[in-house]
Amino acid sequence: MKRKFSGRAVITFCLIIVGVWIYLQYIHNGTSNRDVPLPDSLHPAVSHNAELLIQQSAGKGIEIIITDGFRSHHEQDRLYEKGRSTQGNIVTHAKGGESFHNFGLAIDFAIKANGQAIWDMGYDGNGNGQSDWMEVVEIAKELGFEWGGDWKHFKDYPHLQMDFGLSINDLQKGERPPSQPMTVKSS
Repeated sequence: MKRKFSGRAVITFCLIIVGVWIYLQYIHNGTSNRDVPLPDSLHPAVSHNAELLIQQSAGKGIEIIITDGFRSHHEQDRLYEKGRSTQGNIVTHAKGGESFHNFGLAIDFAIKANGQAIWDMGYDGNGNGQSDWMEVVEIAKELGFEWGGDWKHFKDYPHLQMDFGLSINDLQKGERPPSQPMTVKSS
């Protein structure tokens, strides 16, 4: 005896299948980890490597300062508004939750000359014929940082980050880099 299914039964069955598929995608993509707390400071490896960057730069006669590190979502949103709804130049394209700063994985730096922070990429304060800025970037890369000046679209020259193989999307879903132990490079 052959049984025919009504159109309503077929639609119900398809909706159940789609619902199960969506549920499995939800679990598989890690969105269930959204309850993982947000960091409130720099990742230990980023902090350690930032200190190494300061020390190794000083060893080349270059004084640098870290001008920014961990940034809350609220601080990020305020920075995002610069050049948009508040005065100033646009300095970021990332809203709160869209920056590696918001997850404690990025720092910004500047050269310190005559007691002042400068962002002059051509400055050669140690007099060796090379840009101090690019010497610092070279050290940072050796320490495992990615430089915002290498980005294809929006160049962020003071920006250094360590993503640990994670994207912003991964971080937003609750994935986090291991906090310890972490091997860091040093020269």
